Amino acid sequence: MIKGEVAFPTPCVLGHEISGTVDALGPGVEGLRVGERVVASFIMPCGRCYYCLRGEEDLCERFFSYNRLKGVLYDGTTRLFRKDGSPLWMYSMGGLAEYAVVPATDVFPLPEGITLEAAAILGCALFTAYGAVKTAGLEGGESVAVVATGGVGLGIVQIARAFGAYPVVAIDLRPEKLSKAMALGATHAFVPAEAPQAIQDLTDGRGVDVAFEALGRPETFRLALSLLRDGGRMVPVGIAPQGVEAGVEITRLVRRKLRILGSYGAKPRRDMPTLLRLAQTGVVKAGAEVTDRFSLEEADLAYQRLNKGAILGRAVVITGG
Repeated sequence: MIKGEVAFPTPCVLGHEISGTVDALGPGVEGLRVGERVVASFIMPCGRCYYCLRGEEDLCERFFSYNRLKGVLYDGTTRLFRKDGSPLWMYSMGGLAEYAVVPATDVFPLPEGITLEAAAILGCALFTAYGAVKTAGLEGGESVAVVATGGVGLGIVQIARAFGAYPVVAIDLRPEKLSKAMALGATHAFVPAEAPQAIQDLTDGRGVDVAFEALGRPETFRLALSLLRDGGRMVPVGIAPQGVEAGVEITRLVRRKLRILGSYGAKPRRDMPTLLRLAQTGVVKAGAEVTDRFSLEEADLAYQRLNKGAILGRAVVITGG
């Protein structure tokens, strides 16, 4: 959005993966208390639309039509304004502010033993990764390749291993990111030029059962698809600039029975409690992905560093005391 690659109303406040402490509750909110430590996912289900009622909260109609299209909550209004009263639009809950207003359907108590800092990335990096692994229908013993090991890719590596995948192959251009992926559970790591042959060698010439793509570029999309065995599944997770396409060889897709399964995120009310348990027990190491920390006043610096590829894992912005 900062680079104009994805449409969103401006001026807006970003910040879509947050943790914090409940300061106040709206009328009718149950199951939460003031002072409680909580985490929220970037997908904020309305709980009442066609898709939410079908258990498909990751496709919530109101989330996309109200928040992602208009930058507001589900009563059609924003909660953020300049001093002169002019509105500021909200990307998800607008977490890069000292306070955030979040629908109660998307607020989850944080278990003991998980710090607010470590929990912050549960709302997107690990939440998106968990959704991708669930979308893949990954089973124990299946082979996995993860193309691009930034924050989401590192989460996929961790969760794929937690699901019993082997091997789990990390693919990235940067050696330091490959090292981080190995530290978080990858069994092998290669740069893109080496990956196709290396995966053939690892899988007796077949390819992997599941390939994840976590960057959103045509070349990484095509690479992930090329790594599949016959009958394999490719799960694209990365968001591309609007209008970007990636060519697919139709005959191979048809004859080799390949499947492409898009995944935007997990299902908040079903999946976030499970993800929190995985983090509490140490199966998923949320804090291990956090490599950089910034104050609220340094948020722009954080984005500048992210744009330059200088953030190794995930950066956290601390917005309050």
